[in-house]
Amino acid sequence: MSDASGPVATSDQPVAIITAAGRGIGAAIAHELHGRGYRLALMSPSGNAERLATELGAIGLTGSVEDKSHLAQLVAMTLDAYGRIDAVVNHTGHPPKGDLLEIADEDWQVGNDLVFLPVIRMARLVTPCMLSQRKGAFLNITTFAALEPSLKFPVSCAYRAAVASFTKLYADRYAPENIRMNALLPGYTDSLNHAAETADSIPMKRIGSVVEVAKTAAFLLSDDAAYITGQNIRVDGGITRHL
Repeated sequence: MSDASGPVATSDQPVAIITAAGRGIGAAIAHELHGRGYRLALMSPSGNAERLATELGAIGLTGSVEDKSHLAQLVAMTLDAYGRIDAVVNHTGHPPKGDLLEIADEDWQVGNDLVFLPVIRMARLVTPCMLSQRKGAFLNITTFAALEPSLKFPVSCAYRAAVASFTKLYADRYAPENIRMNALLPGYTDSLNHAAETADSIPMKRIGSVVEVAKTAAFLLSDDAAYITGQNIRVDGGITRHL
């Protein structure tokens, strides 16, 4: 576990937790928030988040969102280091794929444990801190297919749609306390290798960048988005068809 020294807990710099922060969208959000003055706590299962934390003068943990003890450890070490939590970015990996009725129960359970339950668990862990601060923001990174399901990603679509529903429920419950929760729905991004023809299906005719996603994430966590809560914000180049 990395534990680079950072600003004292009384600093007015905001503090953000980011899971699955070792690479791709998670790492891009970490870089963007760092550039905007956030103090960070990063976690990923690979060890990359710890290495990035060292680079950014943050704190890092090697752990999995599927393990509730790792989430609790991440929150505890953040409070120990910084004394507050202003933002949480719930990001995760990709659950199993397969033909709809051929997917085993165990793989559906992986989707639940990887995608859905961590959002609820982090809300339980961090909400008391935000209540005491009278302010906070959660951002759940899902997918453009959450509300327009694709048979290519059945487990992901099902559980990320559940995250969309929980996002609205939480937002309704805690809006009076000035705590917000939104979901960000990326389209195809350069965090993965895509077939050349993928861009042809996107109205903007190009793959999005993780930097573009990160800048939207930073906006949604900032006071500039203080009146936005309970929303599913698509950053997909226009590929989603529903209104």
